[in-house]
Amino acid sequence: MPTPAISTPRTYQVRTYGCQMNVHDSERIAGLLEDAGYVKADDATTPDVVVFNTCAVRENADNRLYGNLGHLFPVKQATPGMQIAVGGCLAQKDRGEIVRRAPWVDVVFGTHNVGALPVLLERARIAEEAQIEILESLEVFPSTLPSRRESAYAAWVAISVGCNNTCTFCIVPSLRGREKDRRPGDILLEIETLVREGVLEVTLLGQNVNSYGAEFGDRQAFSKLLRACGDIEDLERVRFTSPHPRDFTDDVIEAMAQTPNVMHQLHMPLQSGSDEVLRRMRRSYRREKYLGIISRVRDAMPEAAITTDIIVGFPGETEADFQDTLDVVREARFAGAFTFQYSKRPGTPAADMADQVTPDVVRDRYDRLVELVEDVAWAENRGQLGKTVEVLVAEGEGRKDDRTARMSGRAPDNRLVHFAAAPNVRPGDVVTAEVTYAAPHHLVADVVRGVRRTRAGDAWDARQARPVAEVPRGVALGMPAFPAPLPSR
Repeated sequence: MPTPAISTPRTYQVRTYGCQMNVHDSERIAGLLEDAGYVKADDATTPDVVVFNTCAVRENADNRLYGNLGHLFPVKQATPGMQIAVGGCLAQKDRGEIVRRAPWVDVVFGTHNVGALPVLLERARIAEEAQIEILESLEVFPSTLPSRRESAYAAWVAISVGCNNTCTFCIVPSLRGREKDRRPGDILLEIETLVREGVLEVTLLGQNVNSYGAEFGDRQAFSKLLRACGDIEDLERVRFTSPHPRDFTDDVIEAMAQTPNVMHQLHMPLQSGSDEVLRRMRRSYRREKYLGIISRVRDAMPEAAITTDIIVGFPGETEADFQDTLDVVREARFAGAFTFQYSKRPGTPAADMADQVTPDVVRDRYDRLVELVEDVAWAENRGQLGKTVEVLVAEGEGRKDDRTARMSGRAPDNRLVHFAAAPNVRPGDVVTAEVTYAAPHHLVADVVRGVRRTRAGDAWDARQARPVAEVPRGVALGMPAFPAPLPSR
């Protein structure tokens, strides 16, 4: 009797652009594909399915997607059965335009129907024609979908999706929809499950994370959630991103200061230091309120590291407006900032505003802003010299020079730290080290005082012994230092 042929699983690759919500969605995409029998492609092989999880916040997002699709066209022609799928915010926005511009794309799916991807791929394969499915509202909260995460020690946990703000520069609310909040019990259950699997750090995630509770009418729901995280045994670090200054209340500051495992780190978008520009942006706060929040945070947590987002060249911005932004940067003493040159996004009110700032002026202001941001961040980092920090070790190699091999990780305040490599240190372990050098974007800690082996390190060890397809659900992607911000806050 002949031996039946063994079917080789189809392989996949997910390419992610944009904010943390997209990274989190990509974990779900990978989990769905693996549940459907796909296996993550090896870096050296051509995958059977390539999924682009896209961003629509800036103009170069469009250019990047269509450029990459163009590069894949000859690869697909040479690879029988290969499929290409496009999802995320740009898919929600462009819809059928994607297939018109790149007719070799097999599937287009929106932000509200990530869960449909495996079915859409199969339909496209059988029908031999593109499948486009874009829902207008969320049917299933993403966190109920399976997930395939990359790290044993840190996890994203979505507490809400969507946004109720109407910022004139942002297209995300129209693509992600209005805010939908998860119930606290569901969030805490997910965190407890992650901790049992070895996770030490979670980042609570939302387009406007501190407006959490608006849907079910509890204005203090977010601070209560932070305090509840403090009751979860073996959860060592809690972060959140990104809050909106409009909704930043004193009960949140108190919860941060009083809950031991909530890190003294805050990423809070400024966007502009000019009250007039903030008004045109339709941001519901002014510089005085913003600086007041910063002051109260530092009163409660003097060592807090505060980072931000800033846009330069918004329509109507004058040199005086720009100087107001520089003044806020000097006063706020940010540990880092994401800085952006304003770019028009079709469908946003700002795209049609008068007094668009010329590109040469925007570039000049951007360069001056970056120089100041780096000077301030460098000064703030020099204040860390001689301090002893606990570094949660990240995956991947650290920096090297002619004398010292280093590994990398995150301090409690989320600063990136490169430390002298120690024997038997694993991702997820915690190294205690003294800061010996400061740069604008990182610290070096070459005096290692101790190493604490952790459950997360044990989990990382265990995962290295398994094939990719056997990695369990519920282990999360590692946090970058000062991660790319969510765009609508």
